[in-house]
Amino acid sequence: MSARTARTAAFRALHGAGCFVMANAWDTGSARLFAGAGMKALATTSSGFAAREGHRDGAGELAREAAIAHAAEIAAATGLPVSADLEDCYAATPEGVAETVRLAAAAGLAGLSIEDIRPGAADPAWPFDEAVARVAAAAAAAREADIVLTARADGMLHGAYGLDGALARLRAFEAAGAEVLYAPGLPDLAALRSLCAGVSRPVNHVIGLGAAGAGLAEIAAAGVRRVSLGGSLARVAYGAALEAACEIAEGRFDRAEAGPGWGEIRAAMAAGRDTAGALENPAADASAAEPPPV
Repeated sequence: MSARTARTAAFRALHGAGCFVMANAWDTGSARLFAGAGMKALATTSSGFAAREGHRDGAGELAREAAIAHAAEIAAATGLPVSADLEDCYAATPEGVAETVRLAAAAGLAGLSIEDIRPGAADPAWPFDEAVARVAAAAAAAREADIVLTARADGMLHGAYGLDGALARLRAFEAAGAEVLYAPGLPDLAALRSLCAGVSRPVNHVIGLGAAGAGLAEIAAAGVRRVSLGGSLARVAYGAALEAACEIAEGRFDRAEAGPGWGEIRAAMAAGRDTAGALENPAADASAAEPPPV
């Protein structure tokens, strides 16, 4: 079994073991830091990567080649499974979507996501039938490449449709072969419970884009199998740097002097660098609370 195949198997096992948290990294250092903190899986973040490069997220300013190269960097940083946030798979056609899936697998990834939103478009959501056809093409390529496909219904974030529209799309994406389903922007836990009850595949919930204030146990009890952090950790990091810089510009250094020492940071990164042993028992410590069947 290749290293990537082992990571893919570990990633699938995590989805069946309860509700786990997947941290979104934006460079090698953050990936190793989060692995060293005890995460069992990682993902990329399009917003964190865009910020790292000085671009806007969701505006089509980064090409597929850059996103795949970035995902490969994260995948190579630790021994953990990594899922790539690849927006709409950077392709206008189902054939192009399938090629993106194959490139993701070749880059060493255990998973990837596809959105039903077109970056920069005035009418952001792909029409229903086209969105389903794109997911079907991605799912066929994912089965052939042995990589976990997450299909996203992002329209609530853009005002394109509501909860019923998101659920209809996710059901169609499930029928088309997606392994994991995801609708960012759910307003509360009741909506999250309704969505999880309406599909039979594992559901991802993202922190920072809906259902604010809920803890992991509550989210798991709603039926969620995977919690991602999106750009939350990148925002925390950049936000802390911004606050410190603004304070320094005013002539004070309190925040700069209060940061953790490099020894603590390097120790966590060193622990995260060698995490291949996590694949031996991917279900261990993955579940904070066993959600009801979905």
